[in-house]
Amino acid sequence: MTQPGDPRSGGEHRSGTDADQSAAELIGAALGGAARRAGLSPDGAESTQKVVWGAMGGWRGILESVLPSLAFVIIFTVRPEPLILSLGISVGLAAVFTVVRLLQKSPPAAALGGLAAAGAAALLALWTGRGADNFVPGLITNALYGTAMIVAALIGWSLIGLAVGFLMGEGTAWRSNRRRRRAFFWLGIAWGALFYLRLGVQLPLYLTDQVTLLGTLKLVMGLPLFAPMVAVTWLVVRALYPRAE
Repeated sequence: MTQPGDPRSGGEHRSGTDADQSAAELIGAALGGAARRAGLSPDGAESTQKVVWGAMGGWRGILESVLPSLAFVIIFTVRPEPLILSLGISVGLAAVFTVVRLLQKSPPAAALGGLAAAGAAALLALWTGRGADNFVPGLITNALYGTAMIVAALIGWSLIGLAVGFLMGEGTAWRSNRRRRRAFFWLGIAWGALFYLRLGVQLPLYLTDQVTLLGTLKLVMGLPLFAPMVAVTWLVVRALYPRAE
């Protein structure tokens, strides 16, 4: 039994804090690295338009995000049977984009990730025979991302703050700055709300098997909502970290 002032009592607390700090640093480094690869630069010199365009991946990123799902929705609407037709064309387009990325020496993980997700969704839909199941991975992703964003913000370790902190080279020091901590809290809540908004609109359509409307709203609530959120986030970051003249 430890007594007040016993070094062992504080040691256990510090050990837990150190573990939290280490985990936060690993997550922050990964998120910060992803932000860099998306085209975000710590010097803050880019225009907001350029930052948003880079985050979306330019024209290729937009086509990769939109065309497979759009092809599935159109073909399924025109000819729902056989299901393998619309799924095959959707996955085929994802495969073409993947091959192009590999030929252009893009990182294999980034090139294969989208194809793997599209293939898994298609296999699930073929297994169940429901076209709506092609959207299950997206629903799960929105639920997980939304939960992670909001929970992290509520416990004081905003994922947006972790990403920006390592992108800007200050690690987790932003947590001791009241203004930055508050801003990253609300940004985390806003991003979480975006993911939950998608889930709240799309899940009822999935449960009622409204495949065409579900696919359409998935596209409408994709990049058109993602881009403004990136712009707002970047503007807040520029205000929090004014660039030296």
